[in-house]
Amino acid sequence: MDGVIVRGSTLIPGAAEFLQRLQAQQIPFLILTNNSQYTPRDLQVRLHYMGLDVPADAIFTSALATAQFLHSQRPGGRAYVIGESGLTTALHDIGYVLTDQEPEYVVLGETTTYSFSRITRAIRFIAAGARFIATNPDVMGPDEEGIVPATGAVAALISAAIGVKPYYVGKPNPLMMRTALRRLNAHSEDSVMIGDRMDTDMVAGIESGLRTILVLTGVTTREQAERFPYRPTWIRESVGHIEIEE
Repeated sequence: MDGVIVRGSTLIPGAAEFLQRLQAQQIPFLILTNNSQYTPRDLQVRLHYMGLDVPADAIFTSALATAQFLHSQRPGGRAYVIGESGLTTALHDIGYVLTDQEPEYVVLGETTTYSFSRITRAIRFIAAGARFIATNPDVMGPDEEGIVPATGAVAALISAAIGVKPYYVGKPNPLMMRTALRRLNAHSEDSVMIGDRMDTDMVAGIESGLRTILVLTGVTTREQAERFPYRPTWIRESVGHIEIEE
């Protein structure tokens, strides 16, 4: 989503037309985001105010992937959650109980108000045997004033304190890609991953068997892409430069 469809609070030129072409040709798609703060409905409304209308079920977040993973592992479990409504809603919807009484999991996601006391409680729960899950490994994210610490950075703090590393569900974990493909009822050999980051989007697509398109409207530049040991299938200036075959 960020860096491909939108940049901050504005649509990237050509993004609306690209999605309209997908819809006109009835090509199924999902807009992915590693950010677990918001529900798909929240993001749908955000995109609507930018001038882009997509259904909420076309938006797939790391929070949804995390909830589906936990449901497959331990249905109806108990979790202590550090995160926002995107994550708590996803966990409630699959029947999880959010609790600070002997949780089976500690689940870490993004929030604008990381609390030292809640982080301390999470560390103590993990020390007592709770399994450590994080929605994504991103160490920083942008806001209007600059960069802010994200899930991966706070997970590193917890890991340094307790010596336990989390299981990351979001990109570049191929699990998120396979979950998204099942939601689309699509196969990897017929699908394409479009992203702006070599270290998450492109490697996730490659490791999931998808063709990949790196767009240069976000994090990775063309010069930086050359330094990685893997390559995208194609590089385009933006989604507006991607041709869709009839």
